[in-house]
Amino acid sequence: MENKETIKGGEFLIKETDPRHVFIPEDFDEEQRMIADTCSDFIKQEIEPNLERIEKQEEGLSKSLMEKAGELGILGVSVPEEYMGFGKNFVTSMLTSEVIGGAHSFAVSISAHTGIGTLPILYYGNAVQRKKYVPNLATGVWKAAYCLTEPSSGSDANSGKTRAKLSDDGKHYIINGQKMWITNAGFADIFTVFAKIDDDENLTAFIIEKDFGGITLNPEEKKLGIKGSSTRQVFFNDCKVPVENLLGERQGGFKIALNILNIGRIKLAGSAIGGCKKIITSAVNYANERNQFGRPISKYGAIKHKLGEQAIKVFASESAIYRCSQNIDDAIQAYIDAGVDKQKATLDGISQFAAEAAILKVHGSEVLDYVVDEGVQIYGGMGYSAEAPMESAYRDARINRIFEGTNEINRMLTVDMLLKKAMKGELDLMGPAQDVAKELMSIPDFGAGSDDIFEQAHETVKKFKKAILMVAGSAAQKLMMQLAKEQEILMNIADMAIETYVAESILLRVEKLALTNDKAAIQNQIDMMNVYLYDAADKINKAGKDAINSFVEGDELRIMQMGLKRFTKQQPFNVKDARRNVADKLISENKYCY
Repeated sequence: MENKETIKGGEFLIKETDPRHVFIPEDFDEEQRMIADTCSDFIKQEIEPNLERIEKQEEGLSKSLMEKAGELGILGVSVPEEYMGFGKNFVTSMLTSEVIGGAHSFAVSISAHTGIGTLPILYYGNAVQRKKYVPNLATGVWKAAYCLTEPSSGSDANSGKTRAKLSDDGKHYIINGQKMWITNAGFADIFTVFAKIDDDENLTAFIIEKDFGGITLNPEEKKLGIKGSSTRQVFFNDCKVPVENLLGERQGGFKIALNILNIGRIKLAGSAIGGCKKIITSAVNYANERNQFGRPISKYGAIKHKLGEQAIKVFASESAIYRCSQNIDDAIQAYIDAGVDKQKATLDGISQFAAEAAILKVHGSEVLDYVVDEGVQIYGGMGYSAEAPMESAYRDARINRIFEGTNEINRMLTVDMLLKKAMKGELDLMGPAQDVAKELMSIPDFGAGSDDIFEQAHETVKKFKKAILMVAGSAAQKLMMQLAKEQEILMNIADMAIETYVAESILLRVEKLALTNDKAAIQNQIDMMNVYLYDAADKINKAGKDAINSFVEGDELRIMQMGLKRFTKQQPFNVKDARRNVADKLISENKYCY
């Protein structure tokens, strides 16, 4: 740790990162790969043979599968050993999330249990609560659900109407209210429930056992996708909860919800990438098997474009996910070294990278949507048939842009969190933004650039960051407090940040690979990096133009437009051949192989 340069949340905008300090999936050790194999074998042996039964929600099946997952240790990867878990780091828990992401709709059941179901108690519970509940959750003896959303409170979670009142004898809180869209509700033993005590302004969290009584469930919701996951409304009617089951502090529930959401967001991104890899493998298999005009459709350029682009987006998103996961592990360790309790250190470490978690949630879920959409297209007519795997994948994917805060909310949160860090003095954005403003007024440097592909790529990413600082700095200066109401501009800036973070992540991954591999051996990865950066430049340019055109005018607008053009300029590059190279390897291996 002493020799390793650590980066704080949001600093990717203003700091360079050494590729040697970035974790990449190629760095997984033997133990991590064994855990991944355990998850993969579980899917092959228990999930895939029972998919039809899972989708029909056969009585007792999901419960028994959760228990089998618990016996294998899948539910307790990130739970400390003292609570019957494996006690692994954040990177390893992310790997588990990724592999489980390929478990079709059952992935939602596991993710909800291990994430929002277990973690509030693990991180906010007192010693007694943790000892009582976490071991049984980690081993699958008890199944967990998380009750936050209500009919009238979705994105505005703190407006919930569920109420808690202390009983006359002071021994119980009496809970009354309604929760909806509750994953695992049909078989959960333990509910983390958010309610307001009396007329409190903020929510308080409670641990509620199903056996407490006063709990009724509506029938299973009829959903577009993820049909194999249990989703019900939960009603609390004079539910008596022992006072010792209050979780955390009174009115601390909203803080719990927000922090658990940070974890949920980045874990969702990991799960999405796991689903993507499985879908690409199916698409390649089909493209190699399906013959038209006397040869497999995988031989045609239009199909190669789709397969290549799918792989590039997934490889890039995966690079960003594990980069951030290691950053979180480093932050957690730094807090522990400073004497912070492990549970608090974990929460603080994850919270440090809340903006990046929002970025990854948006990018991962939208990559998944792209991959399943193109997967359907590769299958053609069969893609529309429920007998082929793409139909359910297409439906299942759609919820991920709504889960854990909609992508629109997460875009706005990304910018909001970065600006708040700047205002608190935790992140120096103003100095670099002013430097960019001065640069706009100076004569551009047209000196000869480097011939090294990585130096060129770093220069490209540096310019992307300048584009963000230019647009965001100007918006903050001109609009000030009004900026919070300009949602379209916030989303424009967020799109610039998302593409920049992911572009830098794929660059760092490939650059690290080049430290130990001959460039010829990683040519496909270099191709993916170059295509991603090339396309990112256009996306950043478009988002930047849309933003500045809406709040700048006159000479200033002209100067900023020229600056944006300068910061997103790309050299001519044959993206077609690069994409084909990427696709050819997929086709040759007959699976996702990066």
